[in-house]
Amino acid sequence: MDSTIVKSNVQFIARQLGFDDCRISLAGRAAHADDYLAWVEAGHAGDMGWMKRNLERRCDPREVLSGCRSVISLALNYLPAKEHPKVGYRIAKYSWNDDYHDIIEGKLKDLDTALQEMGGLQRYYVDTGPILERDFASTSGLGWNGKSTVQIHKKLGTWFFLCELLTTLELEPDQPSPDHCGKCTACIQACPTQAITGPRKMEATRCISYLTIEHKGSIPMEFRKAMGDRIYGCDDCLDACPWNRFAKISRETRLHARGKIFEHRLRDFLEMDVEQFRNVFAKSPIKRLKRERFLRNVCVALGNVGKTEDLPALRKVREESEMLKEHADWAISEIEG
Repeated sequence: MDSTIVKSNVQFIARQLGFDDCRISLAGRAAHADDYLAWVEAGHAGDMGWMKRNLERRCDPREVLSGCRSVISLALNYLPAKEHPKVGYRIAKYSWNDDYHDIIEGKLKDLDTALQEMGGLQRYYVDTGPILERDFASTSGLGWNGKSTVQIHKKLGTWFFLCELLTTLELEPDQPSPDHCGKCTACIQACPTQAITGPRKMEATRCISYLTIEHKGSIPMEFRKAMGDRIYGCDDCLDACPWNRFAKISRETRLHARGKIFEHRLRDFLEMDVEQFRNVFAKSPIKRLKRERFLRNVCVALGNVGKTEDLPALRKVREESEMLKEHADWAISEIEG
């Protein structure tokens, strides 16, 4: 079958499955593979050990899927609401409801089945495999890599998930999108910890999303005040992007805000036992963080925005572990001070 016709069929099926964009690039070595290798070598991956493994596989999808000829890049809008609920703490928008991995993997499985019927062999990933996905998205014209290193789309802004499907099918490639950032540096200026050290240069170990989600140990003292009231992730560089003026609320209702997550005060989280934590964050990506590290983040937030009525909960939770003791003591000293 003609590669253009196959591509048209693939894009039609992707739209039917709920994806907001679907673009094609040729399989090959990623455009910024050498930059990635240097970034890892410089230690910027921090505790994200998976980024240091299978380096060559990450740089070329043909090392992942034998006979891979095309990379299908897909976007799914996840914007749950324009404004964050006024609850005294902030959580990254992508985690307000069900875990996106579960939602998108189901859609990718259906797309894979359709491509199998066309004669293709596939591997698919939702940031779960060795793919430099933003390189292939940019090469295919699915947005461009912004100065914050976040992918930007002319219609979706910054609020979308990227995923990809490697296939042995030969599909007509799309053209790359121009870089539309121009002279804008809003994302760089918005970063609370100066983790974006220059256009498209990210020192991940300074990033609040890294510190509150990926980092396994103590939050470094130099970043605690900058964390403010953020207890899971940070959207500041995404919020700052002017292209978000075109963004619309996601059609996927499973990504809209779940009331159960936002009906608590900060100190209420400290009083939850393991079972209550699992219940509140069931199916949420926050559940994967596990209770201790989540409460570590809550302690830091209380140190920044807490009041004297929060002290009893902090004094109680400090008895649970050395990590919680350290962060609760810091919060107590900040409130009392």
